[in-house]
Amino acid sequence: MSENNPFRVFVTHLFQENEDYRRVFEHLESRDNFYYTNFSNPDNMPTSGGGDAIKEELRNQIKEAEIVILPLAIHPENPSLIGFQLDYAQASKKPVMGIQAFGGTVAIDKNIIERCDDVIDWNERTIISGIKRLARNEDTAQRETIDFDLE
Repeated sequence: MSENNPFRVFVTHLFQENEDYRRVFEHLESRDNFYYTNFSNPDNMPTSGGGDAIKEELRNQIKEAEIVILPLAIHPENPSLIGFQLDYAQASKKPVMGIQAFGGTVAIDKNIIERCDDVIDWNERTIISGIKRLARNEDTAQRETIDFDLE
C-alpha cells in the first residue's frame, strides 16, 4: 500500500454524516503511512428521483470501493437503506467489515452481523488491519512490544 495505490473504501451512510461515520475516518487518519480514498459521499443526496435515485447514487459510490465498512450502530436508523448497501456490496463481491457499536450501547440485529465478513471493535489497529486483510488479503500480523520495569 502506498500513496500511489490507496485502499478504496466506502463507509455506509444515510446521506448524512453521523458520529460513527466521522469516527471511522478519525481512526484511518490517525495511522501514519495508511493511504485510502473515500468513495462514500453522504453530502450527495439526490434531490429528485426518489428511492431509485438514492439507490443509484449508492451503487455509484460503492462500485469503486474495495471494501465496505459498516458502523453497526447506524443500522437501526434505516435498516432498509443499510440492507440495500449490504445487498449491493455482496452482489458486487465486496467484503463487508462491521464495526461494533461504540461503547457497546446499541443492540445489533444478529442477521446484520452474519452478513459481515468480519466484525471488529473500535480500535485504529484492528480497523486498518481489517481493511488490509479483507480488501487485499494482506497479512497484518503485528506484534506489540511492551516495556516494563521489574522493580
